[in-house]
Amino acid sequence: MSASGGTKAIVAALGANLAIAVAKFVAFLFSGSSSMLAESVHSLADSGNQGLLLLGGKKAKREATPQHPFGYGRERYIYAFLVSIVLFSVGGMFAVYEGYEKIKHPHEIEAWYWPVGVLVFAIIAEGFSFRTAIKESNETRGALSWTEFIRRAKAPELPVVLLEDFGALIGLVLALGGVGLAVGTGDGVWDGIGTLCIGILLIVIAIVLAAETKSLLLGEAAGTDQVEKIKAAVVDGDTVTGIIHMRTLHLGPEELLVAAKIAVQHDDTALEVANAINAAESRIREAVPIARVIYLEPDIYNEAAARSGTNPAKDHPGADPAKDPAKNPANGSGGSTAATEPPSTEPTSTAPDKAPDTPADPTDSGH
Repeated sequence: MSASGGTKAIVAALGANLAIAVAKFVAFLFSGSSSMLAESVHSLADSGNQGLLLLGGKKAKREATPQHPFGYGRERYIYAFLVSIVLFSVGGMFAVYEGYEKIKHPHEIEAWYWPVGVLVFAIIAEGFSFRTAIKESNETRGALSWTEFIRRAKAPELPVVLLEDFGALIGLVLALGGVGLAVGTGDGVWDGIGTLCIGILLIVIAIVLAAETKSLLLGEAAGTDQVEKIKAAVVDGDTVTGIIHMRTLHLGPEELLVAAKIAVQHDDTALEVANAINAAESRIREAVPIARVIYLEPDIYNEAAARSGTNPAKDHPGADPAKDPAKNPANGSGGSTAATEPPSTEPTSTAPDKAPDTPADPTDSGH
C-alpha cells in the first residue's frame, strides 16, 4: 500500500463517526438510553482514533535525522497502537461500566423513537464507511483472505479502520436490539445488557488491534513473495554466486531494510566485487521498490562450515568441492569431518555495514 493508502477510508470513517456521535448523544439526551450513551462515546473514540491515524501518517513522512537515521516510518505503527489503547479504555471500559450500572439500576426508555431513528441512520452511515474501507483494502489485499490481510498487512491504517467499522456495525445492532427489547418488555435491564455487550465487543477488538500492531512495532520481515524476488535479484550467476544468509526488516510500511551475506568467487578483485554489489542493489530495488536500505557483505562460501552449522547455506549452488578442505585432501585436511573444520575467514565488506550472522532465513510471520 502506498504512503497515502487508506487515507480515503480514514477520512470517510472520521466524517461518519463525527456525525454519528452527535446524533447518538442527542438521542441519549431525549431517551436516557445507556446504549445510546455508550454508542456516542464509542463513536467519539473512533473519531479520535481516525485523527490519530492521520497524525501518525503525517509524522511518518519526516526526513531521517542523525538521531533517527532510518527515518520515522514506524510512527504509523505507534499511533495505530495508541488507537487500540483508546478503543479499549475510552470505548470498551466505559461501555462495560455504563452497562453494569444500567443493569443494577434500570429505568424505562423515554422517547424510544429517537434512539431507534438514530441507530438506523448510524447503521447506514457506518455501512458507507465500511464499504469504503473494503474497497480500499481490495486494491492491496490480492488473494489473501480477510483474516490473512489483517494479520499480514504492513500498513496498519486499513486493518484498523476495517476492524473499527466492523465492530461499530455489530455494536449498533446490539444497541438496537437492547433498545428494542427494553421498549417491548418495558424492562430497562435489556438496555444495560446491550450496553455491556457493546463494551465487551470493543475490548475484544482493541486486544486484537494491540496484538497486531505490537508485532509491527517489534519489526516484521518482508512477505514471502518479496523475499523470493530479492533472492532472485541478488544472484547474477557470475560474481555473486549465491546467498549465504539474508535478513529483511520493515522500517515502516513502505520502507524495507535488506541485509545479506553473499557468496562471491575466491579470485574476484575488490573492484569486481564492489561493482557486483552495486549491480545487485540496483536489481533488488527494481524488483522490490520499497527496499530502500540495502547492506550486502561479500564472503567466500565454505561448505564444511555450512555442514557444521556455522554457515547456513547448506546447498549453495556456487559451492566448489575443490575449494572445500573437507572434500579435498590436497588442501591438507585428510578428509577430516566438517565439525573439526575452522570457520571460513570473512573478508572486509565493501558495504556500509555488516548483516547479522544468525542462520535462519526470514519467513513472513504475519504478525
